[in-house]
Amino acid sequence: MTIDHSHHIEDPNRTTPPPQIELIGSVPTPPVPAPSEAMTILVTLPPGSAGSPPHRHTGPAFGYVVQGEMIFELEGEPERVVRAGETFWEPGGDVIHYQDGNNLADAETRFVVTMFGVPGQPMLIPVSAEELEERKPRRAPRP
Repeated sequence: MTIDHSHHIEDPNRTTPPPQIELIGSVPTPPVPAPSEAMTILVTLPPGSAGSPPHRHTGPAFGYVVQGEMIFELEGEPERVVRAGETFWEPGGDVIHYQDGNNLADAETRFVVTMFGVPGQPMLIPVSAEELEERKPRRAPRP
């Protein structure tokens, strides 16, 4: 199935150039908690930062790297580097988010994330060392 992601509207009265809109990421909508709230955050990682410890989100998260390079790893997927101008997403819920660290030792990395979560619940829910050990077989092999 092909979806038209055109976001241009003809405007015969326009006196300035139209906006340039480029689709940079698209995924099928994952389940969103009900009730839910959306929040958008800007994360700045200092050079060499490991980022947040392993955690979960109560709902899906969609992100865009504004500057630098982020090491990104979800449970069951190999870690990967997401560079400025690229997107990432995660389904939230039971899936562990292992890494979101800065891949650069000499520069900041910044990314924007919009998350859909349960109102009143924390944005990041830490995962205990015991649970990490229990779920070790679900983690992709380390490089």
